[in-house]
Amino acid sequence: MPRSLFCRSALSVILLLGALTNASVVAGSERVALIHTPEGGIQPQAVVDDLGTLHLIYYSGNADGGDVFYVKQNPGASSFSTPLRVNSNPDSAMAVGSIRGAQLAVGRHQRPHVAWDGLGKGAARVPGGKDKTHAPMLYARLNDAGSRFEPERNVISYAFGLDGGGSVAADPKGNVYVTWHGSSLSNTNGEAGRAVYIARSSDEGRTFQAETPATSQPTGACGCCGMKAFADSSGAVYLLYRSASEMVNRSEMLLISPRPNADFVVANAHPWRTGSCPMSSAGLSEGKDGALAAWETTGQVYFASVNGSTQQLSPPQSPAGTGKRKHPIAVSNKRGEILLAWTEGTGWAKGGAVAWQLYDSAGKPTADKGRVEGVPVWGLVTAYAKPDQSFMIIY
Repeated sequence: MPRSLFCRSALSVILLLGALTNASVVAGSERVALIHTPEGGIQPQAVVDDLGTLHLIYYSGNADGGDVFYVKQNPGASSFSTPLRVNSNPDSAMAVGSIRGAQLAVGRHQRPHVAWDGLGKGAARVPGGKDKTHAPMLYARLNDAGSRFEPERNVISYAFGLDGGGSVAADPKGNVYVTWHGSSLSNTNGEAGRAVYIARSSDEGRTFQAETPATSQPTGACGCCGMKAFADSSGAVYLLYRSASEMVNRSEMLLISPRPNADFVVANAHPWRTGSCPMSSAGLSEGKDGALAAWETTGQVYFASVNGSTQQLSPPQSPAGTGKRKHPIAVSNKRGEILLAWTEGTGWAKGGAVAWQLYDSAGKPTADKGRVEGVPVWGLVTAYAKPDQSFMIIY
């Protein structure tokens, strides 16, 4: 058979297999595959638990008020489970800006935990949800039976002023952290007076303590930028967000707590002096010695390894080339290879492309890189390592 015909036949088989699942396969490479978000959703968030089960959430509906859905894929399965709606109050989530969507963590007993910025038009129906000035930070978890999500709860008691998104982290010991940046009632200093707050649970999200500032250091927070929280397998907690300590200082800031209930150490991940809000998001995932952090600076995307014990970051790395690069995620496999994925050309009410670069275990860029059009309006990308140590990107 001619090589060209064989390649076309192989691609046809791949596409056919994709059609048999509830996600569409997109041609990528031998090491990196791409699929569309299930059911035509946007803003996917993926986590693989310690048993190898893939957990995924995504957004569906109007941009100013829609719903969050959860699916999973067990090891060896070729399709996702039947979607479960996370929010019991319809339209309480929002997709506008690509930084206010839901975020996912998986903790003890492989239980998924979801948190989202309650600026959706239906959030006022949530107990505790009020007007935009007092928008709720919403949290829900899968029930003990695994059959549905418990009704969402607002974890804010006083630190309102949501604009950019919040986040959620969970560790194997049952600790859950819901985080966001907001303002105290006494704040008179605008964005420089904003702070990152954290509501803690030690019982898998059954109850939460009242929120407290994550740090006493006045870093400020860029109001319309997102943030990411993550707890690694050792229990260390990481918070990655954009500061706003001065009018033109919007550096990427990383807070690290080496163990539950320990104080956070402040690390300046990457400086950026700009007078405008870039509406950026950030990524955190499990790394070799702690976490992998990914962020945007001046239209380029970066990633670094973070040691949870020493609170040290490796030198930031960025892929070759330029472009309007946003919304990065970095994930690693058991070989120590790292995939960096991001969007290109996306903006306000504007879709774009997904791009990626694969790095070897020594941190060197490989020849495996690519770019595919098709990221929808308000879209994001997520990625994870498969059991065979290849990677999957969902967009």
